[in-house]
Amino acid sequence: MHDFYPVSWHTAIMIPASLPNLDGLDPEALKSLVIAKHSESLEQHKELTSSTHEIEHLKLVIEKYRRMIFGRKSEKLTGELEQLEFRLEELETAQAAEEAAQTATETTQPSSTQTDSKRRSRPARKPLPEDLLREVVTHLPAHNCCPDCGGVLRQFGEDVSEQLERIPASFKVIRHVRPKFACASCESVVEAPAPARPIDRGLPGPGLLAHVLVSKYADHLPLYRQSQMYAREGVDLDRSTLAGWVGAASELLTPLVDEISKYVLAAAKIHADDTPVPVLAPGNGKTKTGRLWTYVRDDRPAGFSTAPAVWFAYSQDRKGEHPRRHLKDFKGALQADAYSGFHHLYGDGAIYEIACWAHTRRKFHDIHVVHRSPTTTEALARIGALYGIEEQIRGKPAELRCSVRQARSRPLLDELRHWMEKMLRSLSTKSETAGAIRYALSHWRALTRYVDDGSLEIDNSAAERALRAVAIGRKNYLFMGADSGGQRAASLYSLIGTAKLNGLDPAFYLRTVLATIAEHPINRIQELLPWNIAASLQTDSSQAA
Repeated sequence: MHDFYPVSWHTAIMIPASLPNLDGLDPEALKSLVIAKHSESLEQHKELTSSTHEIEHLKLVIEKYRRMIFGRKSEKLTGELEQLEFRLEELETAQAAEEAAQTATETTQPSSTQTDSKRRSRPARKPLPEDLLREVVTHLPAHNCCPDCGGVLRQFGEDVSEQLERIPASFKVIRHVRPKFACASCESVVEAPAPARPIDRGLPGPGLLAHVLVSKYADHLPLYRQSQMYAREGVDLDRSTLAGWVGAASELLTPLVDEISKYVLAAAKIHADDTPVPVLAPGNGKTKTGRLWTYVRDDRPAGFSTAPAVWFAYSQDRKGEHPRRHLKDFKGALQADAYSGFHHLYGDGAIYEIACWAHTRRKFHDIHVVHRSPTTTEALARIGALYGIEEQIRGKPAELRCSVRQARSRPLLDELRHWMEKMLRSLSTKSETAGAIRYALSHWRALTRYVDDGSLEIDNSAAERALRAVAIGRKNYLFMGADSGGQRAASLYSLIGTAKLNGLDPAFYLRTVLATIAEHPINRIQELLPWNIAASLQTDSSQAA
């Protein structure tokens, strides 16, 4: 009897752990063994090929889902995407296990029966970043002379390969020592002043404090989970202690959030959106629905070099008074969905509406998924043609964008409106498709304003992208503990989101700011804004070069 082991957790094929004594087999038995091994190899190859096809199919479906995700109505779609990614992860892991097991057995198989698993195409390996720390380990032969003839060895080259390793995160204690000196003449005591800390007399250094903030608001790890992780590293940091740090840091960073708010609202065009967040209601232990509002300034798609920024604001409900208060000093183009709370802002002409084609497209798409029809197919194709033009002019100067839109997009929009009016006459007034068309036609002026101004965008994707971090965090937090928690979240989302928009690692940005903000002059607080930190880094790099 031979010992057997399974190829993987889901494979029925069993491979002998060792071959029988081939010298003791007659020709017929040896022939049967080779045929059996070949059949096993073919069966393995069939299963691996099937897994490969499913993996490729899942990758295509996931990429399609990612292109389809827009805004807060996509949460069901986002959940399905996550499930597909989990399935893809399991398939790729299982395939790697199968290939490893197969590789271990191929050395005992005749070359004619080996599968082509090693030749299966794999994603191209990306080079490791050059700025990573390199540790060179040189492997010399066991002997300093030729193992065959004993001759002297001379080096004529070398083989170099790289392996990625991770150094576990670690804590360290910084002990601040201030020697005391006494004057020999007057007995005055001389001592260096105590160094500033992010939190007055607080325990955390700027790096640890930044890590806690980024873990909670960028990586969506609640504080109790962080406490458990730190305990595994031998440091006991209670959740309430971490909560105190977050509250103190949020208060310390408030002047920066105020500056971001002023900067965003000084733009001539902003993107706006909102999303619900569950908040624990005081007294009864139940949750209520608060709102997080986002306002984005980003003119890079129109070729401008002004820094992008995002400002979040929290409110206890979705009443229209909140955006009215947020935007009381704003004048210009407001790109948003058709939420009625924004409508009163457009009355005096100081703010004018830019509607969102992604929102309009979504209405046709949702119908198309459930009940495909020639009308929804053509609507999506016509809207897609508008997006195709935008893809070609993204990042170009506003004047060029405007001229291209006038020449190419305007005729398509005119045709689209005539087609919609024609379709509307032929559809039942109660049909969902007719409702989608009426929505587009009723907002036509706001939907087409972007054609006349190259600085405007075709949709509100900038605001919807900013809210995706909130949607992910909402799943992990379950709810916010109070309205004050919503306000803190808005502040940290503003800083982290703006840092990301300016190409900064949020942890690096917050660590840099927390190391200096306690003693930084308030009248120079703008120096600590993300885009100014990014600019100073570029200056330092150019000077070093």
